[in-house]
Order: sequence, then structure tokens, then C-alpha cells
Amino acid sequence: MSLIREEYRLDRLAQANRSTRAAVIRNSVLPLALVVSLFFLWGVANNLNDILIRQFKKAFELTDLQSGFVQSAFYLGYFVFAIPAGLVMRRFGYKAGIVLGLALYGVGALLFFPAAELRNYGFFLSALFVIASGLSFLETSANPFVTVLGPAQGAERRLNFAQAFNPLGSIAGIAIGRFFIFSGTDYTATQVAAMPNATRAAYHAAQSSAVQMPYVAIGIVVLALALVIMATPFPLAHAESTPEAADGRWRQLLGRPRLYLAVAAQFFYVGAQVGVWSYLIRYAEGTIPGTADRTAADYLLLSLFLFMAGRFVGTTLMRIVAPAKLLAAFAAVNAALAAIAVARPGSVGLAALIAVSFFMSVMYPTIFALGVHGLGEVRKLASSVLVMAIVGGAVLTPAMGALSGAAGIQWAMGVPVVCFGVVLVFALRVARKDRI
Repeated sequence: MSLIREEYRLDRLAQANRSTRAAVIRNSVLPLALVVSLFFLWGVANNLNDILIRQFKKAFELTDLQSGFVQSAFYLGYFVFAIPAGLVMRRFGYKAGIVLGLALYGVGALLFFPAAELRNYGFFLSALFVIASGLSFLETSANPFVTVLGPAQGAERRLNFAQAFNPLGSIAGIAIGRFFIFSGTDYTATQVAAMPNATRAAYHAAQSSAVQMPYVAIGIVVLALALVIMATPFPLAHAESTPEAADGRWRQLLGRPRLYLAVAAQFFYVGAQVGVWSYLIRYAEGTIPGTADRTAADYLLLSLFLFMAGRFVGTTLMRIVAPAKLLAAFAAVNAALAAIAVARPGSVGLAALIAVSFFMSVMYPTIFALGVHGLGEVRKLASSVLVMAIVGGAVLTPAMGALSGAAGIQWAMGVPVVCFGVVLVFALRVARKDRI
């Protein structure tokens, strides 16, 4: 009889566990959908920067190096706020980090209104820094949130699927820039210099004010989403940590060579991604004379469609190919494509540069997931460090601008060649199964 009672007790316990798991899954659907929408929103912000680089170059008569400071201001925000974001998330949970991130994002977008009124490049850069500080909170919260929503062995695939919605935002950002910011009227530096003072001032003012209303609209949408998330219950199983786990110390990250290499790979990957997209319009205009800014924006849109397709293809391939091996293959292809962009400026180089986006698609989420693999609760701290590595976009983009100014835009693409080489080394090390 005691054996029967024990079997009955275990059966009831199993039923209760199944019911609890089912309830957690039901309660996770809406929060997960809202979190996936964040991947879309930061795609909008990230790729609008590629439009801003060209727009501010016209509005303020900037060099390639000076216009590259758009990405420096933006990705410096990620670097500065990644650790505070991780601390907030550990103390208050994923939801708090997301709401605070959306609030900063929305406020930064609204700051474009006074920046345009004052026509001050530094003010615009400050607004971008605020936006990026918000995105730092969002990425530090959303990426690990997705990785814990299921078995550890599927983390890379889940994160790649969620990140597949990021290119949709990127495409939306470029479309906003193409139709609502770019005027379609291009003047050479010589033509602008020949304008009467009043006409030239009016032209610059128009180029500056073109960014005003799109960013105000984005700010309103983002703040509205923050209110929706505030009103949405997040499942405790995913939203909060136990007090013991949340008390993790930074020293727990010591002796994690895979994480260190992931940080290096992420630094160089983000530098390559941001640099390629930031200067693709400039590459098209500089190596194919007569290319209008809207036409060049179409090339960037094509790149982002390929990037989105690569995310879905890559996610599917990871069912049959180990993530690290797929990452290595894509990195090797991209190093070769970037080298073609250096060696064959013009239509061939542009086609190679556009194709790079397809193979970049899996890199960020795969590096991220491989970097935090097996870290348990320490993954929150590790996530902060990996988000800090996004500062690669702030460092390498102006470096590409300086190289462009000194030797030509095609030579600037030598920087991504090196960057993809670093990603290849990381992927090969991980593929050799825990030698790191």
C-alpha cells in the first residue's frame, strides 16, 4: 500500500509540474511578443544612423571622419550604460530594464526636435547618445531573456529567430530615411559653395529639419510601448532572479576565456557591421559616379533584405550545422567579399559589399549565445560585457572614415576584412569543442 501511495503522490506531483509549466508558457506569450517587438525597434534606430551620416554630411558640410562621429556617439552610449543596465536587470528584473530602456529611447528621439530647431550637430550627437543608452538597457535585457525561454541547447537558434525581426526594423529605418528624410535633390560641394549665402543657409536648414518629425513620431511610439509593457505582467520565472543568484559577483566572470574571446569577436563584428552599412551609401556614390542618395539608399535596403533572409536561412541551417561551424563559414565568406570591395571598386565591389549583409546575419546573436553558453546566472553580467563590446561601432566607424579621407572609400573596407578574420578565429576556437 505504501508503494501505491508513493506512486500516486509522484503522479500528482508530475501533473502539478506539467500544469505549472503550461501556465508559465501561457503567461509568457504576450511578454515574449512584446520583447520580440523590441528587436524591431532597435533595428529602426540602428539603421537610421546610416541615413543620418549622409544627411548630416549635407546639413553641416562634414568630412567622412566627422560624419562617422554619429556612430561614435551612438555606440558610446551602449558602452557607458551596458553595466548599469546589467545591474538594474539583476536587481529589478528584465521588465524594469526594458521599461527604463524604452523611456530613454523615447526621450532621446524627442530631443531631435530642439536639436533641429537649433541646427546644432553636437546636440544631435547628444540625442543619439541618449537613444543608445536606452537601447543598451533593451539589448542587455532582451537578449538573455530570449535565451532562457527554453532548453539551453536551443539558445542560439531561439536568439537567431528573435533577432530575425531586427532586420525588419532596419528595413523600416532605411525606408523612413529614404522617403521622409532624403530629399532626392543632391548638390556637389562645389554647387553648394557657389550658392548665395541666404540660399546656402536655407538649404542647410532644410537638410537639418528633415530629421525632426520622423524622430518625434518614433519617440511617441516608443513611449507608448513602454506604457503597454508597464501594464503587462511578466512571469516571475523569467522576470526575476533569486536573491542568491542576483548577488553574483564580477569575479565569477574570471577564468572564462570563451567569454573573453566572444567579447573580442563582438567588438570587431559590430565594428564591421556598422562600418559596412554606414559607408555603403558613400561607397556607391564614391565608386559609381552619378549615384543619387536615394538610389544608394535602395542598395542599403537590398542589403538589409539579404540580412533578414540570412537570419531565417541561418536559423534553419543551425538545425543541421553546429552554430560555431556555421559562424566560421559565414565569417570566411565575408572576409573574402570585403576584400573584393577593396580590390574591385565600382559595380563588382558594391555587389560584394551588398552580399556581405547576408552572411553577417547570424553573427551577432550567435557570438552572443556562444559567449554566455553555460554561464548560468552569471549570464546577466556576461550579457552586460557583451553589450559593452558594441563600442566597436564607435571605434572602427570613424577609423574607416579617416582611412576613406586619406586613401579613398574602397580602402576603408579593408577594416571589415580584418574584423571578419577575428570572428573567424573565435568561431574556429569554439568549434574545436571546449578547448577554450
